[in-house]
Amino acid sequence: MLFAVTCYAQESQTQYNFLRLPSGAHAAALGGENITLIEDDPSLMFSNPALAASVSDMSIGLNYMNYMSGANYASASFTKAMKGKATLAGGVQYINYGKMKEVDENNIQKGEFSANDIALNAILSYQLGKNLVGGITAKFITSYLADYNSVAVGVDLGINYYDPEREWSVSAVAKNLGGEVKAYNEDYGKMPFDLQIGVSKTVTGAPFRISATLTDMTHYDYRFINHLNLGLDILLSNQIWIGGGYNFRRADEMTIQSNDEESTHGAGLSLGAGVNLDRFKLNVAYGKYHVSSSSLLVSVALAL
Repeated sequence: MLFAVTCYAQESQTQYNFLRLPSGAHAAALGGENITLIEDDPSLMFSNPALAASVSDMSIGLNYMNYMSGANYASASFTKAMKGKATLAGGVQYINYGKMKEVDENNIQKGEFSANDIALNAILSYQLGKNLVGGITAKFITSYLADYNSVAVGVDLGINYYDPEREWSVSAVAKNLGGEVKAYNEDYGKMPFDLQIGVSKTVTGAPFRISATLTDMTHYDYRFINHLNLGLDILLSNQIWIGGGYNFRRADEMTIQSNDEESTHGAGLSLGAGVNLDRFKLNVAYGKYHVSSSSLLVSVALAL
């Protein structure tokens, strides 16, 4: 009792943190955060609504990830190119956290309950100029924990500049602006707001595309390196890619200390590959988003 013990713990300061998870395999393979890829890939619009302008008309996208033991994350989208400069899309994100024991104050099990989160998305991208596209996503979000429920509304704002001759892509996105309109109790939580800036560049004369994304730019207490997410594509052909990435913040937050030694146990590193044909796309990514397990994310897209 005479010894002072210092304990460190992490507590989430925001609600609906499933919105931080990557929805598509290509972005997940490049470190989990990418807002600048110019590809015919419907999943990328979840990262930046301006990227919906690059998706083929009448495209369906399906994504699935085994998040951790008992928890599964999925998303789906449909894209419609309008006449003129606009593209419309609808999407849904869903995560189920599995079954949990329901016990009383005496630790006697009374049954089981489940928890899940859902986000419905309406996406609009618009050609603002020759190489400039803007986008907006309106979100309706609801969360269920046993018999309890909360509701929120949010908005993503994104912009992308792409120079096809030099193959430069630069983007900025403000994610999850908004808040709760119905809380679990009297305490209204915050949305996981994230201001991101990113760039991608294909190396001239080489089959490499390098991406860098800065996340959580409003959190000034982070070390600069913990804002940085790096990704590298190797473009084997116009249809096939392999790639990898590193998320410095994820590696730092998931570091485990044992016997005076620290280990990231592979957290922060991600890998992936994909085949993108004219009408059919298949992308797969590996990453680690929880200390206890690794995750595999699969994305499929079909142009009707």
